[in-house]
Amino acid sequence: MKQNNTVSDQIFYKFDANGFFMATDLEAFADYLQKEKKYSPHTLCAYVKDVADFQEYNALNFNQQDIVSVEYVQIRSWIVFLVESGLSNVSVNRKMASLKAFYKFLLKIKQIEVNPLLKHRALKVSKKNQIPFSEKEVELVLDDFAFDKDFEGVRDKLLIELLYSTGIRRSELIHLKLVAVDFSNAAIKVLGKRNKERIVPVLPVVLNQMRDYLELRADLEAVKDEVYFFLTKKGLKLSESFVYRLINSYFSKVSKKVKKSPHMLRHTFATHLLNNGADLNSVKELLGHSSLASTQVYTHNSLSELKKVYVGAHPRGGSNSKV
Repeated sequence: MKQNNTVSDQIFYKFDANGFFMATDLEAFADYLQKEKKYSPHTLCAYVKDVADFQEYNALNFNQQDIVSVEYVQIRSWIVFLVESGLSNVSVNRKMASLKAFYKFLLKIKQIEVNPLLKHRALKVSKKNQIPFSEKEVELVLDDFAFDKDFEGVRDKLLIELLYSTGIRRSELIHLKLVAVDFSNAAIKVLGKRNKERIVPVLPVVLNQMRDYLELRADLEAVKDEVYFFLTKKGLKLSESFVYRLINSYFSKVSKKVKKSPHMLRHTFATHLLNNGADLNSVKELLGHSSLASTQVYTHNSLSELKKVYVGAHPRGGSNSKV
């Protein structure tokens, strides 16, 4: 495989004795996802791996090493295999999204004339409302929990505060750079999905915590990833798993909810804003959503609060009324 300076260099493909993987197609697909679609390295690698997995399945089960010209029945066979292997419908749908993107790419470069997944319908997934943390639960973590006053304690509390008070994604927090923090304007510049930048305001109390953190950060003996705002005590950029474990650890002390993740804090941020009167468009901009539909998924969590307001404000919403 030729070497170049793209993200595809970081992807490891499997080859049999005949080299059945079409490295050129996969490399081109990876470059397309990186340069044109602006996918993150994490998403890019996941897409390419899904395509590679299907290619391997196709070679082993249909003795066809070329997946450029396949029939839907072959893809359907893989779907059945994945489901019978215990993969959830959500995970199967994600793999199909990767495969569909690959065939759309082949259409674009005129490698094929028809997308074999053109009429494919995603597997049904039961919609589960994600229950955000309550204001009380967040308060217990941030106000009642005794964080250590050392570097790690101050960093941990700030990390939770920033996720909750800004609604930024875990990846956006990890990649937040020192130069992206604007103390004079009380804001941070965030690099979101598809490399889209947005400015997010920061509360004064959080800004003060950021200053305290930077003072302790300056005392670290070895800083290898100095461009990034959040670091480990060894001076390295945080990993996604590190942030997940941190959030899960602190909120497990105060909440019995099943999901205790960084994304749940983003979910909580949006829900609490809507509960307290923020308009949907403003929340959309803060979250960095490209469409209002993406933000509307959070509105169902505000229904209970809306019912309270409704009962309290309506002339016939007395104590004997039920909603």
